[in-house]
Amino acid sequence: MRLAIAYDGTDFTGWARQPGIRTVQGELEAALATVFRRFGPVPRLTVAGRTDAGVHATGQVAHLDLTAAQIAHLAAPHGRGAKAQKPTAALAKRLNGIAGLKSDIYVAAVTVAPEGFDARFSPVFRRYEYRIADATARRDPLLRHHTVWYPAPLDLDAMNAAAGQLLGLHDWAAYCRPREGATTIRELQEFRWHRDDSGVLIARLQADAFCHSMVRALVGSVVSVGEAKLDGDRLLGIRDDARRTSEFKVMPAAGLTLVEVGYPSDHDVGLRAAQTRARRSVDGGLTGSISNA
Repeated sequence: MRLAIAYDGTDFTGWARQPGIRTVQGELEAALATVFRRFGPVPRLTVAGRTDAGVHATGQVAHLDLTAAQIAHLAAPHGRGAKAQKPTAALAKRLNGIAGLKSDIYVAAVTVAPEGFDARFSPVFRRYEYRIADATARRDPLLRHHTVWYPAPLDLDAMNAAAGQLLGLHDWAAYCRPREGATTIRELQEFRWHRDDSGVLIARLQADAFCHSMVRALVGSVVSVGEAKLDGDRLLGIRDDARRTSEFKVMPAAGLTLVEVGYPSDHDVGLRAAQTRARRSVDGGLTGSISNA
């Protein structure tokens, strides 16, 4: 089963399940344990992108595998006068029912995944947005958990110029927090900024995958350019040095939202999953496995 999931990350310590800590995966798998309490084992979720603490999502994707007994349980009528229903619709309804009407998690849809589908390894891109209300923007307190309030004015044109030159397949070690066994080779496919009607700066970033902390580091580097604290051409030098630097600050999690995960056609999802389990070098060679974050 493929799940489309949205959540407000404010009160979560990220996606990944951790003992004694509230996480998105932990909450959803606890709900799954309730749904299938007499039909174990409890399904485990595989996610497209493991968001960090405080990061939001409107387009997160995960998958889980169900047994024949679990599918039959979902399809069976529940309650007097109830009718049999599609297992996919039943699963979404029951997970959202357990979460409640005031929940900060919502399962928008459940579908039967095509053969070979893997939420983590089948995507061709992930797309994020980052929101900043600088000193010239109108600040809306109702959006304070999803928009970073920045104390200085920022130059949109300078930020777009700096962001645009970073595109392509590169080693992003300087913009990533390293994880053992995970490559920092990524293809940054899109990075651009615009202001909405209230003057809020919104960055749109898309890549085949992002390594840990990469989006917030990229945004932070371009914000430094927008405030004239860093020359736009220096971002290329930082990238090519492939070492972490203190020349810019990584931006807070609150402004970041995962908005879309793109997949190939149903026929190609299995092939894509096999391909992206291989670690890529900049020249296209295969040397290990990709870890999405």
